[in-house]
Amino acid sequence: MPDPTMPDQTPLQFPRSLFVLSLFYGGMVTLGGVLGAKQVALGPLAVEAGIFPFLTLVGISSGVAELHGKAVADQLVRYGFLPLIAAILLTFFVLQLPTDPGMYPPAKDAFPIILGQSWRMMGAGIMAYGVSVTLNLWIFDKLRAATGRFAGLRGFIAAALSQVVDTLIFITVSFVGVRPIGSLIAGQMLAKVVLSAVLVPLIIAAVLRIGKRLDGPAA
Repeated sequence: MPDPTMPDQTPLQFPRSLFVLSLFYGGMVTLGGVLGAKQVALGPLAVEAGIFPFLTLVGISSGVAELHGKAVADQLVRYGFLPLIAAILLTFFVLQLPTDPGMYPPAKDAFPIILGQSWRMMGAGIMAYGVSVTLNLWIFDKLRAATGRFAGLRGFIAAALSQVVDTLIFITVSFVGVRPIGSLIAGQMLAKVVLSAVLVPLIIAAVLRIGKRLDGPAA
């Protein structure tokens, strides 16, 4: 008989795929802010490198919605604020600490430039993340009746529309009154829509395949 003095050892009924994807999602949330410090040129298009982990977030959350339902995916997005805010606070704390005089000089000079984003940009990133990923899931779910099992097509449409909103929020909050933003918004929108078309369907397909394998009979 179970020992009443011992903690309940009943295994949690938690899908393995959701556990693994949640870990990966949290890592991508924090990585986006770091990679966003670099602008990359993709032919005639220019976009901040943070779009790659961000589109990964879009693909993962859409895949989770497909595997476990929209309500679960919505919770994943909301919990994503925790590592995002924790990373911002920890970065700010580290930037306040004295630098070792023996630190490699180029890294010593580059570190505060790369990670020392303004509070305005950090706030813009939090706002853009919450609104755009939530909107992506809402559109992804609403398109289910129209596109049926074609999750990749739903994912592209939802990602493209949500990235337009993401760009409007982030660029406006970050740079309005500081620099002209019209051409910057247009260029970022175009680049993000193109990348959404290329990457998001592939990410969703990979998430679904991995998720089904992890939750299969042999899991």
